[in-house]
Amino acid sequence: MLRVHPYTPRSGLPRPWALAAALGLGAALSWQGAMAADKLDARTGTRYKADKDMAAVLDTLAAMSPKPIETLTVEEARKQPTPADAVKALLKSQDKESDPARITPDVTATDRTIPGAAGPLPARVYTPKEGGSWPVIVYFHGGGWVLGSKESYDAAPRALSGLVKAVVVSVDYRLAPEHKFPAQHDDALAVYHWVAERAADLQGDPKRLALAGESAGANLALSTAISARQAGMTPPQHVLAVYPMVQLTDLDTPSYRDSAQAKPLNKAMMGWFADKVFSSPGQKQDPRVDLLRADLSLLPTVTLIRAQIDPLRSDGELLERALKKAHVSFKSQTFAGVTHEFFGMAPAVGNAKSAQHLAAKELRQGFERSLRVSDKRPTEAKVEDNKAAEAAAGKGK
Repeated sequence: MLRVHPYTPRSGLPRPWALAAALGLGAALSWQGAMAADKLDARTGTRYKADKDMAAVLDTLAAMSPKPIETLTVEEARKQPTPADAVKALLKSQDKESDPARITPDVTATDRTIPGAAGPLPARVYTPKEGGSWPVIVYFHGGGWVLGSKESYDAAPRALSGLVKAVVVSVDYRLAPEHKFPAQHDDALAVYHWVAERAADLQGDPKRLALAGESAGANLALSTAISARQAGMTPPQHVLAVYPMVQLTDLDTPSYRDSAQAKPLNKAMMGWFADKVFSSPGQKQDPRVDLLRADLSLLPTVTLIRAQIDPLRSDGELLERALKKAHVSFKSQTFAGVTHEFFGMAPAVGNAKSAQHLAAKELRQGFERSLRVSDKRPTEAKVEDNKAAEAAAGKGK
């Protein structure tokens, strides 16, 4: 058995190069790679461990035998079991309520169509059962602009409607590759414009508007808030961005490295999405996609929610720094032990419930500020990060 002698300072070489000298460079790199692989958690595909609730969802999803999205055709990918499917299956196995209407009984959901940029779009409108003129949130689902729907992302907008006491409009914007960029962004802006003009028809208050989204949908929410201001539309009072996709030009950020093999979203999937969405690589630099190139000063207050086990975690951190530079008020929190897609899992995952309550609180405060006539600018909000999660994101568990 080959033994690697411990490094001693008198060799004058940093430890990796001492190892290379002992084993040969190729063998040393292979040895280091094997050691790194040994440290990955089998359940999450990263060095981070899922908390108990998240682990149960991941185990249930794995038992459904999903195929790697990045190896499939679009048609095949759209037929794969989703994290939402896993949550429903887990709740049933635990003899817990899995019917969304019963989980959130104080909200009604109505399907209808809403004008998009190139024709009518299917939408679902969630409304508190109590009568009133409610704030209105336009919500965009995730899925890399290729996958996802108002059905697979039903849980989060339904929950927000109940927690915030707001009308929430979730729309099936056009997807790639059938509809390339910028179809998704065009639809998002068209839907927001229609809602702003017709809020009263939805039992909504046109003076209290917000945008929300998850992942690629969070990109749409942020981009639409900026575009609405640029177009002279009624601006939103708040944006909720849950694990936002902020840019696609750098897939070598810290989280793209430490969560390259993460589940349910990995680095390869992000490349797969981009390949389907854009007609040319240069489109990734469009400020609607690369939000670091956008005029972020046009944003209202923002809530940023990140998952520790997520290739997009660093995107949220990049956006946070850019918001500070643009003097935009925001709240930000990273949740430890959970993965991309956790936000809608509140019936099964405790951290998802906490994230939803944080989001609801910030949305309510955004709407309250909009009613204060004396409030001339967004109130500065103290950033309250989950320090334990931030520390863990830097060193792993």
